[in-house]
Amino acid sequence: MTLPLSRLAHDAATEAGGQPLGQLPDWDLSDLYPSPDAPELEKDLDWLEQACADFAATYEGKLATLDAAGMLACVTAYEKIDTVAGRIMSFAGLRYYQKTTDAARAKFMSDCQDRITRFTTPLVFFSLEFNRIEDAAYDALMAADPALGRYKPVFDRMRAMKPYQLSDELEKFLHDQSVVGASAWNKLFDETIAGLEFEVEGERLGIEATLNTLTDQNRATREAGARALAATFAGRLPLFARVHNTLAKDKDITDRWRGLPTPQTSRHLSNHVEPEVVEALRNAVVAAYPRLSHRYYALKAKWLGLDTLEVWDRNAPLPMEDDRLVRWDAARKLVTEAYAEFDPRMAELAEPFFTDGWIDAGVKEGKAPGAFAHPTVADVHPYVMLNYLGKPRDVMTLAHELGHGVHQRLAAGQGELLSSTPLTLAETASVFGEMLTFRKMLSEAKDDATRKVMLAGKVEDMINTVIRQIAFYDFECKLHDARKGGELTPDDINALWMSVQAESLGPVFNFMDGYETFWAYIPHFVHSPFYVYAYAFGDGLVNALYAVYEEGTPGFEEKYFDMLKAGGSKHHKELLAPFGLDASDPAFWDKGLGMIEGFIDELEAMG
Repeated sequence: MTLPLSRLAHDAATEAGGQPLGQLPDWDLSDLYPSPDAPELEKDLDWLEQACADFAATYEGKLATLDAAGMLACVTAYEKIDTVAGRIMSFAGLRYYQKTTDAARAKFMSDCQDRITRFTTPLVFFSLEFNRIEDAAYDALMAADPALGRYKPVFDRMRAMKPYQLSDELEKFLHDQSVVGASAWNKLFDETIAGLEFEVEGERLGIEATLNTLTDQNRATREAGARALAATFAGRLPLFARVHNTLAKDKDITDRWRGLPTPQTSRHLSNHVEPEVVEALRNAVVAAYPRLSHRYYALKAKWLGLDTLEVWDRNAPLPMEDDRLVRWDAARKLVTEAYAEFDPRMAELAEPFFTDGWIDAGVKEGKAPGAFAHPTVADVHPYVMLNYLGKPRDVMTLAHELGHGVHQRLAAGQGELLSSTPLTLAETASVFGEMLTFRKMLSEAKDDATRKVMLAGKVEDMINTVIRQIAFYDFECKLHDARKGGELTPDDINALWMSVQAESLGPVFNFMDGYETFWAYIPHFVHSPFYVYAYAFGDGLVNALYAVYEEGTPGFEEKYFDMLKAGGSKHHKELLAPFGLDASDPAFWDKGLGMIEGFIDELEAMG
């Protein structure tokens, strides 16, 4: 049962002058479980323990002997286990991210993770044994029954790891050990970040509010925020360096045992994308630095009346930009209307997020920073987390995360194993949703000054999504490569960070003392190594898609919905073919980058 909106909302005020934003919704997690001590949760945990034991007893050592009907029954049972485990961990994780500093929530999540890891250890045999099935027998099995054959994309991705799998005993050890390995370091990082305090102009702020000062109209406030970030990061730098050293070494050891050729290989395999496609993207973006980020920031320096930019000017509002905050109801209306103008079904799919407690929007003490859309499991629905402060960028974040939510709802029809979209395609609907919202805002601009501010904001968002994320990717590549040579000191990591920052942002920037530590707070490096190129992939893909849409391609909306509904059931080549696009063509990426360049041309012409 979902609570009415009045029960889900609270009146919120920003930390920027206390201006009210209206009622910001909180999550209602009861669609997963009513509470941490709910009998339904304990019943599912008990069922999971027994189901895993039964699955292993029924199928271990026998996969190669199953006919198509037997294999379908096996896969269906595996999918049910995956769904129940995913439901439990979604509930525990979402509660934890609402307040990562709450010891009881942290303990609850850890205990759930420990139990599920222990219960599912008997299942480790499944992928190992499945991958030992001979190719000819596998192909015959998939062809024998369409109901089984629809799972082929999942198995193809699983079998891509076939050359890199270890013995059954070692794989079980790694599975068991994971709770005190990478996931434990992830949790330490999350709790440390959530607990940080920053002294800004006499106020003690959390990380979200402090990062928000970097977009303040007042330059002194921006500088104070940047220096507070640097000072606090410096105080914890040995810990952050230890987290990165340990995780990079842990990955190196596992990759070496598996025989993976590069630290990036496992990410490419899980994304179902060829290394050469990622390399083409990376090279196209790096080659575009001078004509995109370098040129834009030189323009911005001129608008701000500065010869050089400091790092606290990177996301500064333009002088003609008003600092009016966007109330929550206005943000909701804007994004919903933008979605509806593309296709009414988009707005319908987004509506329950606002009315049924599927969004947690407010900035709260201990809440995880940033924003995300979590798909939970195919038979429930996604949840969106924001830290909404009323800035125009926050409206774009709402449009972005709702795009994920709509995508996840549409893909859920594929079922638990096929609904998950590879990261390279997971950003498609989110970036497309942002573009729809931006185009609507631009069409309603009241004058040239407003249009200029909007265009500049969009260019900055695209630079953050494409240029900055590829610079992040290069930083990670350098970090993991350097770690192979031994322990990295904080100064070593700082130097790697600065090598990509100067190259990507350009010569107009002066880098303050302390900026070299800003790698420390970025969660993707810790949680999902090499995730970041997916943002650039998604942005480039959507820019190319949007160009096709603007050309008035017949049936675009239906093709777009079909692409989202496909979830993880198709390769990017197959999904893009109906639009006449191919991501493996290097010219594809130039098409996407050309849209950013066109916006900068327009801004340059405005003066």
